[in-house]
Amino acid sequence: MKSLRSSLFAVLLATTGGAFAQDGTIYPLSAIAEPNAIKLGTGGVNNQPASESWFKQWGEPMVRNVTTATLTPYLPAPGKGNGAAVLVAPGGGFRWLSINNEGWKVAQALADKGIAAFVLKYRLHPTPDTIDRFKQSMDRMFTAASSNTDGNPRAVVPDLNNQLADAEAAYALIVSRAKEWGVDTKRLGMMGFSAGAGLTMHSTLNSKTMKLAFIAPIYGGMGPVDVPKDAPPMFTAIAADDFLFKGQFGVVKSWFDAGKPVEFHLYQNGGHGFGLGYPGNTANGWFPVFHHWLDVNGFLKAKP
Repeated sequence: MKSLRSSLFAVLLATTGGAFAQDGTIYPLSAIAEPNAIKLGTGGVNNQPASESWFKQWGEPMVRNVTTATLTPYLPAPGKGNGAAVLVAPGGGFRWLSINNEGWKVAQALADKGIAAFVLKYRLHPTPDTIDRFKQSMDRMFTAASSNTDGNPRAVVPDLNNQLADAEAAYALIVSRAKEWGVDTKRLGMMGFSAGAGLTMHSTLNSKTMKLAFIAPIYGGMGPVDVPKDAPPMFTAIAADDFLFKGQFGVVKSWFDAGKPVEFHLYQNGGHGFGLGYPGNTANGWFPVFHHWLDVNGFLKAKP
C-alpha cells in the first residue's frame, strides 16, 4: 500500500543542524508570538499529556506538543509576487517542529523571490511534559531511527492522519484565498524538510483533495514508493553524510521509472537539518538551484 511504501517518512527527524551548531543543550523558551498565524480548525490531539511548549536547541527555537494547527502566510512585497506559491512543512520527527530553521526562514526566502509561502504548523505526536523526559524520548527515537534500514515507518511514526488533515486544510485555505494572496493555484506546490518532507510525500501519495503543482522533499527518506499517475514534478536534495541517506535512491528511481519529472541533488556534505544551508558545506547551495528549477519548469511565470 502507498502509506506503507512511502518509506520517506520512516525516520524523518529534524536534528536542526546538530552537526554544525555548538550547543545541543535543550533550553526552555517562552512561547514566540505568531500574530499572523491562522487556525485551521482541524481539531486537537488525543491523549495529549502536556500543553504546547517551546524550547531552544542549536540556537534555534522549536515547538512541541502542538495541538492546534495553524498556517502563517509570508507574502511577497506588493507588486513583487509572481503568482507561484509553496506550502512549507518544517521537520522534527512529528514530535517537534524546527519552525524557524525549516519554516519561517525558508518562507521568507521564498517571499523575497516573489513566491508566496505558507508555513504549516501541523499537529504533533505527544511528548512528555518535562524537558528531561522529552530529551530521553528524543534519544530513544533517534536510536530507533538510526537502526532502521528497511524503511518501515511503523516503528517511528504510527500514523499521519492528523498531519494529512492539517496539510489538506492548509491547501484548501490557500486555494480559497488565492485571489487575496496573489496565488495562482496551478502553480501551488509543497516543500518539506525531514519529517516535513515525509508529510509532503505522504500528501502526494495519499491526499484526495490536494492537487500539488510540484513537490520538494528536502532531506527526507529515500526509500521507493508507488508513484500516482498524476504525480507532480519533484525536486529533492540530501547530503551524503545524512543518516537518512544510507546510499538509497529509491524514491528518485520510482519517479524516474514512472516517467515523471525529477531532479535530484546529492551533496557531498551537510549532515541532516541544514535548512537553507550554512557556510563550509556543499549543501549550502541548494536553494538557488531549487529556484532555478522552478524557473526552468515554468512555475515562476503564468502560462498563457
